[in-house]
Amino acid sequence: MFPNFTGSSRRPRQVNLSGQNLNPFAAATSTQKTVAHAQHERLQRQHERIRINAAKKIQKTWRGHKTRQMLSDARRKQWDQLEVYGNNGNSDIFILAQLRLLLSFCNSRRKDDVERIVRMSSKVVESDSEVVITFDGSRSLLLRIATISLKALETSLPEFHPELLRYIIKIIEYQPSTLSVISRRYYSCLSLILSEKNFLLDRNILLTALKTPLVMYPDLDNSYDLKLDVYASFGMQFLSTPDLEKSFGNMEEISSFVDMKLLSSALIAEFSAKRCDSSDSERNLWLLAHFILLSRRNKSLKSLEYFQTILLQISALSGNNLDRIDYQGSSTIQETADGDDSSKNTTPLPELILEQFLYLTSRDCISDLLDKLNNYPIKTSTDREKDSGLFACYALKLLRIFPRREDEIRMWLYLGSINTLPSISIPVLNFFWQIVRKTNTFCSISTDPGAALTTLRRAMRKENNMSSMAHVEDGEWHTILLFLELYAFALRFTDDEEFLSGNSYNNQLECKTVSRLRQSALPLEDVKQLSIFLKNLAFSMYYNANELLKDISILNDSNARTHLRMSSTTKIPEIVKSDTLSIKTAEISFAGITGNTFKHVKALATAVMRMLYERDSRRKFLPKDHWLMEFQLDTDGYIPIFGFPGERRQEFSSDDEDEIDTFEGGGRLGRVLEGHETPFPGIVIQRLIPSDNARGVRSKHAEQKILASIEPRIEVLKNMPFVMHFETRVQIFRQFVNYDRRHRQDEQHMLEMRRISNRRQFRNQPTRDNLRRDERGRFRAEIRRDNMFEDAYSELYSIGSGLKDQVQISFVDQFGTVEAGIDGGGVSKEFLTCVTYEALSGKSSHKFFIPNDQNLLYPNPVILDEEKENLRLEGHLDTSPYWKEKIQEILQRYEFLGRIIGKCLYEGILVDIGLAGFFLLKWSASGMTGSDYRANINDLRDLDESLYQGILQLKNYDGNVEDFSLDFTITDTISLKNGQTKAITRELMPNGSSITVNNENRPLYISYVARHRLQIQPYQQTHAFLKGLSDVINPAWISLFNQSELQILLSGDSSEIDVEDLRRHTSYGGVYQIGDDGEEHETIRLFWKVMKSLDDPDRRRVLKFVTSSPRAPLLGFSELNPTFSIRDSGSDGTRLPSTSTCVNLLKLPRYSSEDVLREKLIYAINSGAGFDLS
Repeated sequence: MFPNFTGSSRRPRQVNLSGQNLNPFAAATSTQKTVAHAQHERLQRQHERIRINAAKKIQKTWRGHKTRQMLSDARRKQWDQLEVYGNNGNSDIFILAQLRLLLSFCNSRRKDDVERIVRMSSKVVESDSEVVITFDGSRSLLLRIATISLKALETSLPEFHPELLRYIIKIIEYQPSTLSVISRRYYSCLSLILSEKNFLLDRNILLTALKTPLVMYPDLDNSYDLKLDVYASFGMQFLSTPDLEKSFGNMEEISSFVDMKLLSSALIAEFSAKRCDSSDSERNLWLLAHFILLSRRNKSLKSLEYFQTILLQISALSGNNLDRIDYQGSSTIQETADGDDSSKNTTPLPELILEQFLYLTSRDCISDLLDKLNNYPIKTSTDREKDSGLFACYALKLLRIFPRREDEIRMWLYLGSINTLPSISIPVLNFFWQIVRKTNTFCSISTDPGAALTTLRRAMRKENNMSSMAHVEDGEWHTILLFLELYAFALRFTDDEEFLSGNSYNNQLECKTVSRLRQSALPLEDVKQLSIFLKNLAFSMYYNANELLKDISILNDSNARTHLRMSSTTKIPEIVKSDTLSIKTAEISFAGITGNTFKHVKALATAVMRMLYERDSRRKFLPKDHWLMEFQLDTDGYIPIFGFPGERRQEFSSDDEDEIDTFEGGGRLGRVLEGHETPFPGIVIQRLIPSDNARGVRSKHAEQKILASIEPRIEVLKNMPFVMHFETRVQIFRQFVNYDRRHRQDEQHMLEMRRISNRRQFRNQPTRDNLRRDERGRFRAEIRRDNMFEDAYSELYSIGSGLKDQVQISFVDQFGTVEAGIDGGGVSKEFLTCVTYEALSGKSSHKFFIPNDQNLLYPNPVILDEEKENLRLEGHLDTSPYWKEKIQEILQRYEFLGRIIGKCLYEGILVDIGLAGFFLLKWSASGMTGSDYRANINDLRDLDESLYQGILQLKNYDGNVEDFSLDFTITDTISLKNGQTKAITRELMPNGSSITVNNENRPLYISYVARHRLQIQPYQQTHAFLKGLSDVINPAWISLFNQSELQILLSGDSSEIDVEDLRRHTSYGGVYQIGDDGEEHETIRLFWKVMKSLDDPDRRRVLKFVTSSPRAPLLGFSELNPTFSIRDSGSDGTRLPSTSTCVNLLKLPRYSSEDVLREKLIYAINSGAGFDLS
């Protein structure tokens, strides 16, 4: 029944092996436990002592408080008794007694005390006794009663007691020195009163309260300091009140007694000492708006301190508020195509603030500011340069705040004039140029290219305490940058004749019959000096960028460009790029102007330099080789640096070869040199696996050495390639193409090897790419000769950048039969030239390109408008898929045409086409960093000569432009399929139909017309073409050349044909092949004799007859691919010469006489036929 019962009553022994004591009462004591117990007891006693002391302190405080309360209550009763007695006796004695008693108990947080001080204030004001008001001459008691009154006035709100305010005004009138203590609280209280909307405010009382401290001029030693302190309080505390004009009313009366010069000085002191609350950005906005409003109402402000006041206030605004100003300040279509929607969630600015800020960009404001440079006594040149620097800093700040209105700001500045003498005024542009050319910064950089680095380092410093010399240099930079802003604006609508008229008209600036553009034109010698300055400045900014950034204080480590990250698996160091450097560099303020970054200055200098270079390319006015900087660049070393592995290694000593070999593709150098972080993939080194960890660590130093050598040259090459000879750039371009071709061939080889290793898989599951390639990995396509462009588009558009690879073309004749023959390269050449000709000549389904008056081609700007209108007439909606598909098809054809042109450049095939200069300029701009094509009036000539002449007449019109009844709209005329035409009117700026073109805004209208015709209207077509071009040719490669050089690159050199060079690079076949004796065939000798006797036009016809292009390759006939070849076509002397242009082959019969050969050759080249004569 009880299985556990053993018959023994003795309790069994239990053994615990865990070491724990299960009986707490039997636990043994130890030393550690005793010490811990003692510490615990001491801690308890300490806490008890602290508790007792705290209790005593609380009791003491409470007893003191209770005693004070009892005493205050007793004094309140005493005060109330005096209040009763004072009404029947000597009021002044009792009032003074009450005032002293009031100071001993008054608590502004108690309602009854506020009522007492209000009654007291009424008595004091009614008594109008100086003894009572001034507290019998006791300044300390007066300050206390004034402070208590202000507190009571604040705490009683929203209930307003005018008696208190009147009393405080009386105190200030009799004792103005109290303002040094109470002024900030005083105006803060007035601001609070205005902010309350729950009571009727006596405006006269408030006006008196505002005016009294500002007009009190005490005869004290520190009166000026007191005035500044009062005006600082007025500005910082009162003018920062939100919506002041709405709550107070018209501020005309305030402006009548406010000394704006004192207010400016006070605000300058406050913001310079950073005593303003930057966290309250909304009040800072209102302060700036009210300051601008007062300055507009107060016409007496003629001091240049106004600029500094505005600048300091703007600098204190947060970036978000600046974005709000820019977003709502937009009134022009500046860059709508960018699709920038960053301001969609921006909080709108109040109407008054926006109105005042927009006033800063108006012509009235800018003209008034220019008057401030005129309306002061004649100063020394140093003082005038200083004031001009301050004005330039202000103007640059406006341009940074209002980027969407920058053209308007530039225009009003450009139209202004400055008085250099009482009776002589010159344009603002010339005024600033006169100052710029005399600055130490300009002179040093112009004369010494090495001085640019030192000067830029000082301009990029980040120091709190700058020397007077640093401020002078900053002022010089401000003047230089404003001049460049205005000069870039003027160049956009200055035609070549006006630009070149500087020498003729610069001495007649006072002549009113001379147009502003001719007045502003710089002498060509000055333009040359300016171009040297810009060239040296931009070169240092790009070439010495790494050295400039080493001195920037925001970097914690001088080696922050790269940091070392160890891999936990391979233990091989990996160099990882740090983008912190470039990001922070772009945000660094240049010459002390917030928002005027190093990046912006570099882009501005580069833009003006390129504008001068493009104008010089169009009409030479600078000496030959003026733009070259070979001495600084050492251009002889460029080609090896941009070469292939074997060539690249020659640039380094044998000591570095082992280190170079250790680089792996995963590192930054591998990415840079392999083209992932640079548009120049030709810069490569050999990729080998590191041999050991030690060599991998050593590779870091070699990498830094290589990067230091390569990166500056890349930057120069990308942004100012014209500092090198054209031939050098062409060689670099060919190196890029050759490397890219080899790289793609290697990739194709790898794919082929993979395809072979997985033959069964690819055989069973063929991909689309495999179906389009032949056994040699080439894309193949069948093209009908009567429909070449459309067939090429349908067959090859889908391969994208694969068009760079070899493409096997099979031509199909009109009967549908594939033509016999093997494409060894010649058929592809014929295909490219024929497709290009068909698409550009307008023989395809659409007129993708149209000619100008010089028969130079550019994208059809109305092709999309015509297609949309035709679709609309057919009943399609712009939201339908069919509509979008048709528009997309046109753009895709532009993209494909861009690839075809790029393929011609890639293969070095010359095509006989001429493109408009403005269109080629867009090619160059597409590869520029931080740059874009800038439309100008001179490019209109390449677009439409009649439009250009009309714009010139408008620009030079001496009468009232309003007579033409023009507004800011433009009309585009399109042709429809039904034979009709339609006019489409578009606005050049928001609400442009209601803005009349007048003499003042005429430059802006001209600028907008040029931008619409050259940029906005053909934007989609041009963008699609350039996108296709970039699929084959990297845009950075294109940016190496200007518009005329690109035309040479595409169509060949237009200089006279060098017959001897052609003869040296001609190959012969058949009986014409040169034998062991090295002698030419008799017919060949006759041929070259005839070629030498022909004039250049006939030589070009022969060249076009054989190669389909009348121009020689830009590097000579050694670059012609395929080579120029001559083969015999029989002994029949009656036959004509014939050609196979696809392989550049001339089939020449064996003529026996020079006259017969000349006759037959000239007949053949003038017949326009080639292959069909064979």
